[in-house]
Amino acid sequence: MSDNALHDSFFALHHGLPRQGPGSDATTRRLLALSGRLPERPRVLDLGCGPGRSALLLAAEAGAEVTAVDTHEPFLAELRETAAARGLDGAVRTLNADMGALPFPDGSFDLVWAESSVFVLGFDRALAEWRRLLAPGGTLVLTECVWTTEEPGPAARAFWEDHYALRTVAENAAAAVEAGYHVLGTVPQPESDWDEYYVPLAAHADAADTTVPGMAEAVAGARAEIALRREHGSDYGYAGFALRAADPRWSTRPETDADAAAIRRVVATAFGSQAEADLVDALRRDDAWLPGLSYVAEAPDGTVAAHALITRCLVDGVPAAALAPVSVAPAHQRTGAGQAVVRAVLDAARLRGEPLVLVLGHPEYYPRFGFVRASEYGIKPGFEVPDEAMMALVLDGSVPVPPGTLVYPAPFGV
Repeated sequence: MSDNALHDSFFALHHGLPRQGPGSDATTRRLLALSGRLPERPRVLDLGCGPGRSALLLAAEAGAEVTAVDTHEPFLAELRETAAARGLDGAVRTLNADMGALPFPDGSFDLVWAESSVFVLGFDRALAEWRRLLAPGGTLVLTECVWTTEEPGPAARAFWEDHYALRTVAENAAAAVEAGYHVLGTVPQPESDWDEYYVPLAAHADAADTTVPGMAEAVAGARAEIALRREHGSDYGYAGFALRAADPRWSTRPETDADAAAIRRVVATAFGSQAEADLVDALRRDDAWLPGLSYVAEAPDGTVAAHALITRCLVDGVPAAALAPVSVAPAHQRTGAGQAVVRAVLDAARLRGEPLVLVLGHPEYYPRFGFVRASEYGIKPGFEVPDEAMMALVLDGSVPVPPGTLVYPAPFGV
């Protein structure tokens, strides 16, 4: 049997499926929401688009101009036909191209999208090669198969070691930060996302003509994959990642002992008093201090331009994290320094394993980082503040969010 016969049978088996990997419209919408504010007519690149389920949704619901890329022309033809039928042919254009050799200039897209296709290149290579395609402030969204346990069983490990190297969500998030991205959020995909792919695929396998050269092997491969998921699905799953390229104007890092005086000056001048600077110093001496979660953004001359601090707090006795204070030197306000340092310290908290961050702050500023009203989770502080000013950000959706009263560390005096 030739490789061409197996290749042709594989695509014949998959032709007509609504999806070419685990996913759902609901997951696409959740990932789109994590992407943050987009331009009125965002330029979107959908890589490994398959028959274009995501491309069509992005065009219809985000008002996007979508360039959909795949190497399988029948998928692209199906997408063009569906787009025309829905009146979206002017919003979706297709391109038969290799996602590892894309012909687009740097900064061409506001959103680069890849559901169930990043495995073609590998997670790290995709991060490195696709970053150049993002316009300033652009977002990369992709979904990837991941381990969902630290100790996967031998059957699942053997299968994936033979096919594709998996990592955990935390390991992929760390790789993204190392590659120069901020993690806007992650989405663990539900079991129903697998059903949307495997149920139609199983029906195709049952109906396939296995006398066609290569089809018996294609069917056997599909059934083995479905059986593995049924028997060992607790070991692995799919997860979505929304990533934003870090602002190259600002270098961010954890504070060092040598930064204490400079941080104090930035905090005092930002707030116009010594009180917040005294609070930072007091928190350094308190049990609430979390090593590695006091971050600075450096100006081009190496001076401290901004500072953000996360310390331990409690919600009904359950450990959580509090973002406060955030300070930007007056000379660097409204330049992106504050956003850069906040995103950096939130990344550090995520990689440390903090599941929940709370902030009392401006309700028009912090939602850009993904914060929502804490009251949506049943969390309220033990003192009176406007409901919209007390906000929460879930960093790990696999950990239950504790409802109850938020208690700040003693140095806050509340």
